[in-house]
Amino acid sequence: MPIPTTTHPSQEVLDECQILQKEEFEVLEASRGPIPFRTLSYSYVVQSIYPEYVSSHLNEGNLKLEVPVELEHPQDVTIARDVPSDSSAFPMSETVSVSTLPALLIHISLPSTYPLEESPRISSIRATHLWLPRIGKLNKLLTDMWQAGDGVLYMWLEYLRTGEFLKALELVDGSDSKILITHPNPPSLAPLLLSSDQRSQSSQFAKNTYPCSVCLATLKGSKCLQLSCKHIFCRGCLQDFWGMCIEEGDVGRVGCPDPDCVKRKREANEEEVARVVSGEEVDRWRWLREKRNLEKDPTIVHCPVDNCQSPVKKPANEDPESGRTWHGPISPCVIAHSEKVVLEYLASDEGSVERERIEQQYGKGNIAKLVNRYNEEIANNEWMKNSTTECPGCSCRVEKSLGCNHMTCWKCGKHFCYRCGAAISAADPYAHFSQPGRCYQKLFDFEAQDLEWQDMGEFVDV
Repeated sequence: MPIPTTTHPSQEVLDECQILQKEEFEVLEASRGPIPFRTLSYSYVVQSIYPEYVSSHLNEGNLKLEVPVELEHPQDVTIARDVPSDSSAFPMSETVSVSTLPALLIHISLPSTYPLEESPRISSIRATHLWLPRIGKLNKLLTDMWQAGDGVLYMWLEYLRTGEFLKALELVDGSDSKILITHPNPPSLAPLLLSSDQRSQSSQFAKNTYPCSVCLATLKGSKCLQLSCKHIFCRGCLQDFWGMCIEEGDVGRVGCPDPDCVKRKREANEEEVARVVSGEEVDRWRWLREKRNLEKDPTIVHCPVDNCQSPVKKPANEDPESGRTWHGPISPCVIAHSEKVVLEYLASDEGSVERERIEQQYGKGNIAKLVNRYNEEIANNEWMKNSTTECPGCSCRVEKSLGCNHMTCWKCGKHFCYRCGAAISAADPYAHFSQPGRCYQKLFDFEAQDLEWQDMGEFVDV
């Protein structure tokens, strides 16, 4: 860097420096007014970028810049503890993935002879949330970039904005391009980096325009929503579609409308739903999801009290060997006392002393109810055995009316064969029916029917 001269600059030099400083500042602000021809070539380049970074007007040679670090693509940032900790309760490092890093705040003083004879003086550099170590080294790196006669503010902004300075500060791991920074408290800094990155992305997203693949309209980002799968749709289309699904109870379709996501059954999370539909619809969506998840769980049993009916999960420490225990809707009840009474009653002759004793002990009306319930249960079990097939995944019984023998359980999503009840591959379910075995070429079951013509009699005109 050239050594500044000790002689006083001439008025001509001062006037020229003042003009150059003004022109350079106009480039940074990208003002819409007339721009001198000598700066026109690169003012167009920066006019859509730098106005956001100049946070103050040029006042008596003082300037303040606020420059966020925009990474080329999302990168992992590892935050390591810079002070050894004796407590193992606090993690030594945290890793987050971000696309931007919090802004650097730079206070600059422009000497009267800048840029011809002196470099800008950096009064202070501060990283938002104090995430950047080695600030002093960065100050020296920026100062050394100046060459006599050339403006350097443009280069500084590019150098900081692109994150190129991270390599010079030895904060980038060369093997996998991970960013490594140190901080006294990594668990406290990690969420600050994530929230700052989210705010930056939201601000940029709102300014751009995006096409909605549902209504084919192109709208500002403020009128759109980017889902976690990165697909973008306008809020109006999502509101109509998700609202209809919630109203109809089809909670499984409240998700990304993109065909690929529909095939993968990708559902929206609660934050996405809350940003689109009303509070009442969010409450109903939440209730529908809970109801669906409870219905899919074969261990759930509902309270038999009429005014309760709350779902009850299987206790974690349930002991099936005990005399009185929990049982689900599929497992048989181990407390078979009522069945024992019914069988004893039915084994006795009608009008016998034994039947009269049982009726007197438990009540004639109660015994009649138990007998009817027992007969219904026997008939129901017989029908279930002959007319349904048990899912090998959750033991739910499935009845087929029409169609092929490839079944998908509505509760657990298990693929199985309706003929033999065997589990089959979800990736290639029809291989089960194309290989030699019990179900070979039995994808469909056909029953012979009498298709002969039957005389319906003569038609009578009315």
